[in-house]
Amino acid sequence: MSQNIRNIAPKSVWNHFADLNAVPRPSKKEERIIKFMVDFGNHLNLETAVDKVGNVIIKKPATSGMENRKAIVMQGHLDMVHQKNADTDFDFDNKGIKMFIDGDWVKAKGTTLGADNGLGVAAIMAVLSATDIPHPAIEALFTIDEETGMTGAMGLEGGLLQGEILLNLDTEEDDEIGIGCAGGVDVTATRTYQEEAIVGNVIAYHIAVTGLNGGHSGMDIIKGLGNANKIMNRVLFDGLENYGLRISEINGGSLRNAIPRESFATVVINSTCKATFLLESEALINNIKQEFKTLEPNLSIDIQEVEIPKKIMEIDAQEKFIKAIYAALNGVYRMSPDVEGLVETSNNIARIIVKEGKIKIGCLTRSSSESNKWDLANSLRACFELADLNVDFSGTYPGWLPNMNASILKTVESTYINLFNTQPNVAACHAGLECGILGQNYPNLEMISFGPNIKGAHSPDERAQISSTQKFWRLLKEVLKNIPEKE
Repeated sequence: MSQNIRNIAPKSVWNHFADLNAVPRPSKKEERIIKFMVDFGNHLNLETAVDKVGNVIIKKPATSGMENRKAIVMQGHLDMVHQKNADTDFDFDNKGIKMFIDGDWVKAKGTTLGADNGLGVAAIMAVLSATDIPHPAIEALFTIDEETGMTGAMGLEGGLLQGEILLNLDTEEDDEIGIGCAGGVDVTATRTYQEEAIVGNVIAYHIAVTGLNGGHSGMDIIKGLGNANKIMNRVLFDGLENYGLRISEINGGSLRNAIPRESFATVVINSTCKATFLLESEALINNIKQEFKTLEPNLSIDIQEVEIPKKIMEIDAQEKFIKAIYAALNGVYRMSPDVEGLVETSNNIARIIVKEGKIKIGCLTRSSSESNKWDLANSLRACFELADLNVDFSGTYPGWLPNMNASILKTVESTYINLFNTQPNVAACHAGLECGILGQNYPNLEMISFGPNIKGAHSPDERAQISSTQKFWRLLKEVLKNIPEKE
């Protein structure tokens, strides 16, 4: 399987990608991939270092004739999002990703692929290991923990890098040149509640919302895809309003930067309501499926009778919780008034856990406007605090403001036009790239972002396009040749 991947052109990129995917590299558990990268740099006899937070820096001198060009930083992140289908048995902490080729695409078997940002890292590795690619002096920066807090970029000290230009290889559309991105903040709401013993003649059900597309909570938020947590809440709200449904536990979503694909709940109702509850729920489910039939054709909402649990939520906490989730915004909050088609501000209700007397709700709020980021975050805070939840803001990071006059923008844009005889899409994106954070300690660093086509990032449907990777590799090599001279 991996051997087939290794035979794809450009072989150097895909071989390095296969090597990366053989190493487990979940966010916040990057010890093995850090060692792998250090060994890689040392094997090439290149200056290699690990900074105090775990970022790996590998330096390669300019090739002959390129010494007078501006030094560049080539940057990608080492960690990957871990998502899998419910029916996939896979241990991300100990197994390498299982890949296969499907036409023009490379995919993984029931899990995320790791092309975000593994292909960018692999391309940098291919440049570092090459002997036939002209390039200026390179500082390869491999950051950690991009997907769950960007702590690698945040912890990178000023003065470690000397490059004048940064090439971020973490864009997922091959016709796009990234010049800006959204910032973000994690919004977490928690509270405790009293559990009650079940009394009376009741029946218990397991409700499962599955089959949703999921996806990147920034880039895909504009699509209006189904959010499993919000869909589950509709079913719970209807059951509470009409049949006195009581919640035992909920487990919905997973990572903050992934649109939740699945949610599961255990509930009880009075046995006398069984027939009407199931009939009413079926009607509601059909309505929801009808709403999402175009975007989410595989949506499944299944209700199955199960063993009666021992405890349920006390009713006051349950009512406030359900109403808070209903009221809390999920999706696009504001479109950019300046860039057509760009989401400015959004929220993803990513994770909901209700179990054993504790509620935890995890959101990721994004915006290219700092003021609107905090406006939406405070709106969520107000909503949750009205339900007696405690709200915490953490992991905040800034956006990346576009610089239309950057020399590297002109270089990449003209190179793209010369190679492909068409105009690239120069744009900001509604995702969290590390450029904005890196720019805080390196304010004079010109930055640009580009990459190959990667679809379904942050979901088990993630796939990387083979022909697009070839296009990206061709562009990257040509850009390296055209880096401007030192001033």
